[in-house]
Amino acid sequence: MKFNFDEIVDRRNTNCIKYDFAKERGKPEGLTPLWVADMDFKTAPCVTQALVKAAEHSIFGYTDVKREGPYFDALHKWFSQRFNFEIKPEWVIKTPGIVIAIYVAIRACTEEGDAVLIQTPVYYPFKESVIDNGRRLVTNPLLYTEGKYKIDFDDFEDKIVKNKVKLFILCTPHNPVGRVWTRDELERMGKICLKHKVLVLSDEIHCDFVFPGYKHTVFGTISEEFLNNSIICTSPSKTFNLAGLQTANIFIADSELRRKFRKEFSITGYSQLNTMGIVSCQAAYENGGEWVDEMLVYLEKNYVYAKNFISVNLPKVHVNELEGTYLIWLDFNAYGLSDIELDRLITEKAKLWVSRGTIFGDEGKGFIRINIACPLSVLEKSLNQLETAFKQEKL
Repeated sequence: MKFNFDEIVDRRNTNCIKYDFAKERGKPEGLTPLWVADMDFKTAPCVTQALVKAAEHSIFGYTDVKREGPYFDALHKWFSQRFNFEIKPEWVIKTPGIVIAIYVAIRACTEEGDAVLIQTPVYYPFKESVIDNGRRLVTNPLLYTEGKYKIDFDDFEDKIVKNKVKLFILCTPHNPVGRVWTRDELERMGKICLKHKVLVLSDEIHCDFVFPGYKHTVFGTISEEFLNNSIICTSPSKTFNLAGLQTANIFIADSELRRKFRKEFSITGYSQLNTMGIVSCQAAYENGGEWVDEMLVYLEKNYVYAKNFISVNLPKVHVNELEGTYLIWLDFNAYGLSDIELDRLITEKAKLWVSRGTIFGDEGKGFIRINIACPLSVLEKSLNQLETAFKQEKL
């Protein structure tokens, strides 16, 4: 490979949330962190080079980008070539992240007491964003049958009708279960939402992490109606490991919907993005394609290794098929352990810091989520620690 994803970068003592905040988050010191969704890979060299050039300029005043220009051109090229999604300059609203965009969209497009639907188990800020804003949480639990997650379409529509749902927060690709929803699945959900006048907020932050045999479909590319009934949230933060630079691009084609979003966003008092966020985003989408393609090959190797290792050494654990994201969803329910017992074993015996399944919803009981976006040697060591812990417990 042209890029070295085997390199171990010491992130400790850099104010890194993933490594330096175990005590503050109720964990013992010295654990191997496989929890939060950021990668242990250096970002693409083209991004670093652009940031160094900007730093050497040595002036960090208020910064923005023209509606039409190199920043938009980089966005357009990326989404056009990789997803056949032809964006327009006026659709783009830049925010410091997708979570804040979700909070803004909820306030802009619903009223207090309105129902908002999510599909559990799912990224936990979805639930928080609904409750924090005084909206009514409605869940459409994914069906888990024969080790595979599917959408319960009957329940989906029933919940929408009975609760008069106003907004549906879609996670595609899905975190944590790793599904890349097919075009047919997205189309079926989208038609139900149109039928009952439900707006779709589509979180597509993991759109670039799709493995061979699967294809990510941007929700708004399915039809003009879907495009005008959706807010599509994207960011280079996961793809290029830039979460700390706080930049996201929200695409809203419908002018009235965009007006409402902009008005609510302005109330936050936030205006221009971080200077380095703008620089990194443009550089990543302009020249980072080769790096991403190699990184995906490396991640697939990590996934295959983890799946095979667990199959041989921890055969009671079910590894959900990883269609997208870099987050493996592991089912430990065959061991009959409570969540407290499972967490104690993984934390105290295996010395690993993982994401407990129940933070994603009650449907996550007996599951854990691990991040495989790390050097293979780290993943090997971590899985060996996990195997040793279970053998010592004679499980």
